Amino acid sequence: MKGLEISKKYFEEFGEKIIRDNFSDILPFLACGLTGSGSECFGYDDDISRDHDFEPGFCIFIPDESVVDRKTAFRLERAYAQLPKEFMGVKRQLMAPVGGQRHGVFRINEYYAEKLGAPDCRFDIKEWFTLPEEALAESVNGEIFFDNYGLITDIRKRISFYPSDIKMKKLAGHLLLMAQSGQYNYSRCMAHGETGAAQLSLFEFAKSAISTVFLLNGKYKPFYKWSFRALRSLEILPRAADYLEFLISSDNSKENTENKQVIIETTASEIIDELMRQNLTSAICGDLEKHAYSVNDKIENAEIRNMHILSAV
Repeated sequence: MKGLEISKKYFEEFGEKIIRDNFSDILPFLACGLTGSGSECFGYDDDISRDHDFEPGFCIFIPDESVVDRKTAFRLERAYAQLPKEFMGVKRQLMAPVGGQRHGVFRINEYYAEKLGAPDCRFDIKEWFTLPEEALAESVNGEIFFDNYGLITDIRKRISFYPSDIKMKKLAGHLLLMAQSGQYNYSRCMAHGETGAAQLSLFEFAKSAISTVFLLNGKYKPFYKWSFRALRSLEILPRAADYLEFLISSDNSKENTENKQVIIETTASEIIDELMRQNLTSAICGDLEKHAYSVNDKIENAEIRNMHILSAV
């Protein structure tokens, strides 16, 4: 059973009763769920994942002290600590994982201030450019089991994905990097006999292609170790995962080099088709660089449009 399922069952069997029986006065202000760091919050956990930072647990989210005072919050923390130490064969962790607490009681404003740097997650243009994408992914993943107060649901909706112009700027930058690394530099590096540099070109192409596909799906890209798994679960262009995995995991023999050049162009072509389908480009060609500038030209905000094309990547 997946960690998110264990978490929900643990909450339904133990957590919900304790909250309703002992904290009915603040129940209208509470939210519970599982979100944040950890493969289980994305649904990517497996048996190997259980070797560290894996436990039955959930998050209780409360508003600031003007709504739920410090004494009540402490009582809630103590009640959470007294929940069963083992559930469905999984034990509670004795120590907090690296990076801090993942389960228990959280002030909503403090949670998002630590995760994204702003308690209400209201960001201006420049702030959107500096937000780590993996932190954004962790801020909207998992499941909120209930949210009586509605605050955390509102925040998750607000940051569900990049504003359109931010998305377009990132897309333009990644398309240009794909053009430079894959359509141009890979073959030149191979012609020079620079196989190491050629492989680095493929890594750069793959990284930007992955980011591009996530942007086209309207989804945040998670931490790199989960990027291929997440890529395969997307609705748009999931097959790109197999193309890109071959590019970076195979050698540069003569046969593979020819195949890789075909795969680079196939990947570019499928991405261009999707750009056109979504009306994100006006260019008519197979050159990703031209599409990058066409995407950039469609940005509505003049300040963002006139920034360097690579400023968001």
